[in-house]
Amino acid sequence: MKISTKGRYALRVLVDLAENGKKKNVSIREIAERQRISDKYLEGIVARLSAAGYVKSVRGKYGGYRLAKEPKEYTVYDILRAAEDSIALVACLEDEVNQCPRSKTCMTLPLWEHMQAQFKEYMEKLTLQDVLDKKFDVPADDEEVADEVLTDETSSETKKDTSTKTDTVAHASV
Repeated sequence: MKISTKGRYALRVLVDLAENGKKKNVSIREIAERQRISDKYLEGIVARLSAAGYVKSVRGKYGGYRLAKEPKEYTVYDILRAAEDSIALVACLEDEVNQCPRSKTCMTLPLWEHMQAQFKEYMEKLTLQDVLDKKFDVPADDEEVADEVLTDETSSETKKDTSTKTDTVAHASV
């Protein structure tokens, strides 16, 4: 799958609105200038985002767009899904029910299904706020619990263990 300009620009539009639309509405022209994207092309993208309920529009002299929700409430997956015609990794996964006549005997279909599920799961964990914060290392559910359990004592034991291994390697190479 290749994420098209629609998906990439939709994400950029929402990031721009998150950064610049906190205190005022933002016009398509302003976004287009900052992002160096055609305002005509942006109109179509913003229309999709508006239809999905991701942006609010206001008409008039001080009109423009702003986010409908807080950045942490948007997932990257939902943004891409709103902007793209399809976010399937392969054509046979585009429909709810696989239409491929080989789906029952295809040896690679389980791989594509697994990869699609992994992609979706990862993109559902990333939020617009994560993009703003440049935080892309989304821990697995079991890693979050493990991180909360770690204590300073555990950390210092790990450091001690690592330094011992380093000393051993240094002696072995002498």
